[in-house]
Amino acid sequence: MDIKQLFQLYQEHPLITTDSRDCPEGSIFLALKGASFNGNAFASAALEKGCAYAIIDEAAYATDERCILVDDCLQTYKDLAREYRRQFQIPVIGITGTNGKTTTKELIAAVLSKKYNVLFTQGNFNNDVGVPKTLFRLQPEHEIAVIEMGASHPGDIKTLVETAEPTCGLITNVGRAHLQGFGSFKNVIKTKGELYDYLGSRKEALVFINADNERLVNILPETVWVAPYSANPANSEGCVGGEVISCDPFLHFRWHESDIDLEDRGEEMKWYEVHSHLIGSYNIDNMLAAITVGLNFGVAVQDIIDALEAYTPSNNRSQLEVTAHNRLIVDAYNANPTSMRLALENFRDMQADKKMVILGMMGELGNSSHKEHQKIIDLLQELAFDEVWLVGEGFAEIAHPFRQFKDVDEVKAAIQTQQPQGYTILIKGSNSTRLYQLPEVL
Repeated sequence: MDIKQLFQLYQEHPLITTDSRDCPEGSIFLALKGASFNGNAFASAALEKGCAYAIIDEAAYATDERCILVDDCLQTYKDLAREYRRQFQIPVIGITGTNGKTTTKELIAAVLSKKYNVLFTQGNFNNDVGVPKTLFRLQPEHEIAVIEMGASHPGDIKTLVETAEPTCGLITNVGRAHLQGFGSFKNVIKTKGELYDYLGSRKEALVFINADNERLVNILPETVWVAPYSANPANSEGCVGGEVISCDPFLHFRWHESDIDLEDRGEEMKWYEVHSHLIGSYNIDNMLAAITVGLNFGVAVQDIIDALEAYTPSNNRSQLEVTAHNRLIVDAYNANPTSMRLALENFRDMQADKKMVILGMMGELGNSSHKEHQKIIDLLQELAFDEVWLVGEGFAEIAHPFRQFKDVDEVKAAIQTQQPQGYTILIKGSNSTRLYQLPEVL
């Protein structure tokens, strides 16, 4: 079957499952593969449990006439999702970036939800399996979609934009992450820029851009419409502008609409304040991005403010937790050199009597790992926090004056015998270091 025929079959059986443990009657099972599983091996079981058809890509598992053999199940999944997405003539906002893309996605969804029925990526379903899964959640009542796209190898974003076919988009930033997969920082920029490349090939596509980020400005296609934002007063002409008022610990900032829009309406510039529940002055970029998207889609100013002030982070992303012993800033979902530096510099600027840092190693840096961990150690020595604990081999391979731990279990054991008391503690590391387990013992 070609993709058109498969999509017609999907329309007759409009539910795809990739989990043989969840096989609703009449659904289609699609056999995906992972590092430790082969979905083809479960095709027969899925049919027995109620699936009408099973799409497989290994002929040895075609044991039933209801098995449909394709060249590549994952590619078929993406192709079917693209065909399904084309049934909806709605704006689709594609979001990628090294840091902040999930927070920005959630802020944008919160703002747009004040006016529209919004479909948006749940959790971190931002890869070549998660994006199709999100697209298949589209329903006739949805008026706009916000699709997050992650990447760890060259070409990843090109694949995802060709699946989701966004009508507009936003790159939060580009930083030194997943270098093991990308091979170089140059490839990081090129891969993230594949969102721009795609939008540049479309007619009248819109890009929301941080005008302060020269790397992004330099790769912006001339063929797109631009909606800029800026947190730099010297660089905010023609932009939605903003500036930090305070950040202790939560970001409090003010912003204004684009002066070009104000001139068109014959209005004077007015500043609006937002008291957020986000920690980190760097989050002003994510906030301004959401404001810019909201304004471009006609969300009222007060609704934008209400949405931003109501948003509370989750999933170990810059969360503030107060325990019986300490005040914690938990940012243990992910870490790369860019986000680590920003978190440490922001922590330096916070007001607190006793500051402690627990950092987990940064993963997927390849040959750059030693150099990037050395830079973080150098920064820690410069910032001179009251207490520093480092976790994982990335730090252990470098001589440093701080307390070193093999893993999170060693940290938990140390806390049991030496409970930190009265500290404000920044907890940050790659998800693989499992530092998210620490708040319950601190």
